[in-house]
Amino acid sequence: MATAFIFPGQGSQSVGMGKSLAETFPAARAVFDEVDAALSQKLSALMWEGPSEELTLTANAQPALMAVSLAAIRVLEAEAGLSLARDAAFVAGHSLGEYSALAAAGTFSISDAARLLRIRGDAMQQAVPAGQGAMAALLGVDLDQARAIAADSAQGEVCEAANDNGGGQVVLSGAKAAIDRAIVLAGERGVRRAMLLPVSAPFHCALMQPAADAMRAALADVAMQAPVVPVMANVGAGPLSDPDAIRASLVAQVTGTVRWRECVEAMAAAGVSDFLEVGSGKVLSGLVKRIASGATAATVGTPEDVTAYKARQG
Repeated sequence: MATAFIFPGQGSQSVGMGKSLAETFPAARAVFDEVDAALSQKLSALMWEGPSEELTLTANAQPALMAVSLAAIRVLEAEAGLSLARDAAFVAGHSLGEYSALAAAGTFSISDAARLLRIRGDAMQQAVPAGQGAMAALLGVDLDQARAIAADSAQGEVCEAANDNGGGQVVLSGAKAAIDRAIVLAGERGVRRAMLLPVSAPFHCALMQPAADAMRAALADVAMQAPVVPVMANVGAGPLSDPDAIRASLVAQVTGTVRWRECVEAMAAAGVSDFLEVGSGKVLSGLVKRIASGATAATVGTPEDVTAYKARQG
């Protein structure tokens, strides 16, 4: 039974995440200390004490979610003998989670991942003035339907499919007025539900080009190794192991569609039947169950989850 380790993206953050891991396992505590040092910020205190509004800021949420995921991976390595090179067929992450996946697989260090995600979060936040962009979730559509709604709503403005999450959920991103038009049009076309998302910027669309440029420069300066296991990349929905290809994919990901449904389908087609979501929340596990019929999905983000993982491994 092949296993894929998957890593959550923005929206999975919550105050208190990772605290019990840090209190229980020295390997987890070391990861949070490393991230705090890399950012010259007590990010762990913000994660565990809040306030929620500050943790939710893109520049904080992105490295914070990576820290929890890598803390959980380090605990599995220390306490359960995990070796991704031996135990995983693929790693994959949703948007910022791709950085978590790559750090887990050794492509870059935890410190470098934290610094890259801080740059990425700041650049994405600054790419579009507040209030000028928006994102909306469409429920009960496929990607082609969502793209047609986006194209017909654009009217000369940016309106694109940002995330194909699977299970009939596609997220649109772009100019605020175009997204507002898309929500109305979706209703007229019988879409089950269309709603604005509480996000601070229009991620994964052409408006993010300034952030893509910032990431191209930042990634050019970072040492990258081939991952110990292939990463199923968001924008290509195919496996990558070459550092230069990964670097280019991470730049393209800033403005490109997160093809999560296709990533899960590709892993399932390659023989993966067991998905382990590592970090905060259970969003990806829920999506996996709707995309890959017959697949199992579990989470590891708490000490109790670690105990359950060890029991499953026998």
